[in-house]
Amino acid sequence: MLWSALVGTIEQGLVYGVIALGVYITFRILDFPDLTVDGSFPLGAAVVARFIASGGSPLAGTMLALGAGIVAGLATGFLNTKLKISGLLSGILTMTALYSVNLRVMGRANIPLLRKPTLVNWFGDFGLAPWVLFLVVVLLTKLALDLFLRTEIGFALRATGDNEQMIRSCGVDTDNMKLLGLGLSNGLAALAGALVAQYQGFADVGMGIGTAVAGLASVIIGQALVRFRGLGWATTGVIIGSIVYRVAIFAALRMGLAPTDLKLITAILVVLALSAPTWKGLLEKFWGGKRRATGIPTA
Repeated sequence: MLWSALVGTIEQGLVYGVIALGVYITFRILDFPDLTVDGSFPLGAAVVARFIASGGSPLAGTMLALGAGIVAGLATGFLNTKLKISGLLSGILTMTALYSVNLRVMGRANIPLLRKPTLVNWFGDFGLAPWVLFLVVVLLTKLALDLFLRTEIGFALRATGDNEQMIRSCGVDTDNMKLLGLGLSNGLAALAGALVAQYQGFADVGMGIGTAVAGLASVIIGQALVRFRGLGWATTGVIIGSIVYRVAIFAALRMGLAPTDLKLITAILVVLALSAPTWKGLLEKFWGGKRRATGIPTA
């Protein structure tokens, strides 16, 4: 029982790792505080659920969800780059609008997928567990992202987040780079939403609440755990962080915390991860002062 629950937690960590990679693009590469993923994640679930419920192919529906997420990201980019609305507010506005869009797509607040063909069922027909599907998707996504970020356009995207003024002086259209990054990020969020809907057997309009914070927590935890430098290690750390984050929540629930405390647990994990350098500095200062007071030489 415990083992099956842990396997389910790791499966969630893998599929939510796709979201974490998307959040990594906006928060770390573009330095853009994007909250659109809270709306694009359920958008992907809504699109694939409506498509499958109407008799469509799960694979085609998943690709359609990916495209819908890209459009959502482009909408946020348009508000920021063309209408000159701040990045944070642009994401909030798009996320708010997507709630109504998702309801329109589904026609109601919830669409069940029981006894409907899904990608998870397809893999199950071959005797493969869901984690195999999610592992394949997250690894392919990571490799594709690594390769893309090493291209000329990828370098321009990374430079836009590092020093926008400098890269603009080199003739790069930073507005287009932001549109590209936001489209990719929210496309991955919608892809994850489509997979989660097929995994849990339903799509719900409220399933995206807190997605951005959870993705950010995965990124921060991953970067704290994987200290190796390099783009490949960074994206690997993001995936590991997503799994560790889900395992931490699983452990908290096993310790007796109520499921209603999940958002509180998420907030605490993010605070701890963000404040880790501060706590480390305070501890080093404390122990250094204690050594000097006792006459112990400090290295």
